[in-house]
Amino acid sequence: MTNLGDLEVFTRVVSTGSMSAAGRALGFSPAVISKRIKRLEDRLGTRLLQRTTRQISLTEAGQGFYDRVLGVLAGIEDAEAFASGRSGQPQGTLRVTAPTSFGRMHVAPHLARFIEIHTDLIVNIVLSDEFTDIVAEGFDLAIRIGELTDSTLVARKLVPVRRILCASPAYIERYGIPATVDDLSQHICLRQHNHDTWKLESQEGSLSYKPQGRLITNSSEVVREAVLSGAGIALRSTWDVGGELKSGALLQVLPAWEGSSNLFVSALYPSRQFLPAKVRLFIDYLAGLYGPQPYWER
Repeated sequence: MTNLGDLEVFTRVVSTGSMSAAGRALGFSPAVISKRIKRLEDRLGTRLLQRTTRQISLTEAGQGFYDRVLGVLAGIEDAEAFASGRSGQPQGTLRVTAPTSFGRMHVAPHLARFIEIHTDLIVNIVLSDEFTDIVAEGFDLAIRIGELTDSTLVARKLVPVRRILCASPAYIERYGIPATVDDLSQHICLRQHNHDTWKLESQEGSLSYKPQGRLITNSSEVVREAVLSGAGIALRSTWDVGGELKSGALLQVLPAWEGSSNLFVSALYPSRQFLPAKVRLFIDYLAGLYGPQPYWER
């Protein structure tokens, strides 16, 4: 009978795309991973993976075997949960990556309740503004903000992102309020993190505006603090400045124009076929917190 550990090694090599990445995730050297794959192929009498110096790909037999092995491993996990009397309950470690500011403001404050409900689960959350390769790095899911693009990952939209132009009362008192988008050229604009162009939409249509200003930073939080201090006009998400808009610390300008309506907070995970209970429950938990109308908009 095939060693179940070899099946796990095989699926991890396929999901990460390399033996070295699979080795890091499982705690084995690439040589051990290679030996385990060869042992599995020898037992089956067929080649599962095509190996080159640059990449690994599935053979036709390997693809069919992989699709079936996922179901086998899912069944084993369900069987173990049933035998332990915790069927459907999450256990083990849930590894999540999320953007720094959003994770600090809208994920971290809600973790205590989730952990309290699911007592057999450890949550390992890593905050980063880099687009981490969640498969290669061994994450169960990623929270991402932006437009959804074609990807091998499965994405579930959690909540739309609404972005507005805003400035502090002190800035408006000193420089006035722009009446049109063209008027922005006479104002100090704070460049958005990771972008030099603002995508704006209104009932009149859509346009791209390239803000000009003397502050350039790789930190979204620097822009946030700068607009609060009166340094200029910024395009900010309401999840980021909702509290300041309610208190009056920031005021919306050019309300007819807002950021792209194609932006979402989404949960991304590797495969629809084998979704552990811990991942599904965490995604459902976040969706319940944020939707249908996010609390920062109320």
